[in-house]
Amino acid sequence: MSQTIRLLPFTGADGATNMSADEAMLESAVGGIASLRFYTWTEPTLSLGYFQHTEERGANANLAGLPWVRRSTGGAAIVHHHELTYALALPPGKAWVSQEHWICRFHHVVQGVLKEHGVKTHAVVCGEEQKLGALVCFLHQTPGDLLLNGSKVAGSAQRKMRGAMLQHGSILLHRSEFAPQLPGVCDDAEAPKFAPEALAQMLTEAFATDTGWAIVPGKWTVEEQERTPAIRAEKYANRSWNEKR
Repeated sequence: MSQTIRLLPFTGADGATNMSADEAMLESAVGGIASLRFYTWTEPTLSLGYFQHTEERGANANLAGLPWVRRSTGGAAIVHHHELTYALALPPGKAWVSQEHWICRFHHVVQGVLKEHGVKTHAVVCGEEQKLGALVCFLHQTPGDLLLNGSKVAGSAQRKMRGAMLQHGSILLHRSEFAPQLPGVCDDAEAPKFAPEALAQMLTEAFATDTGWAIVPGKWTVEEQERTPAIRAEKYANRSWNEKR
């Protein structure tokens, strides 16, 4: 029997709202609702990994003045600007387990879509890890990450809650003036100029093909619509929570 996953509406929001919505998805996954969504950011935003220290923001003059938020997932800081972001929330249970690690599996879906459009990326494997900088995630090349011409263009992170999984990640489309050392997919001379929503549709179709799951457009539940602003106020828009490390 095919699994069914809810495709939430494509949207753009500030950092605190985006992170709160992802957490609401994870809570729903604990209750058995599988969800996929794609989104953008309404302003350039720095997200710190859950375990990063707040003062690390000041280490880079380009990033110190940006709006920022702390993610619930680990890893290093991300400059969210010209990118497409995805979030995948899966319930507990064997039906949702992948033989391949979900980060690698979703990145292979991204890799396949890019290849169909003439963009050849390389997936980092064990033994190829590099850290080209301290603060920014896209200067860390870890297994599963996608590289284009040696630069990281896709990376993801996970969080678990009572057996459910949240995985979210960024696909860098264009270079940001706040992180000029990081070219995006569309900065490659041979790459199409992907529009975020169009790329999201391609990835949705490719993910459905890869998994064999039925991906059905859906809406946020009433509970999620209530929980997202509540989580936002409690955590991601709360200065004391963001600065707790």
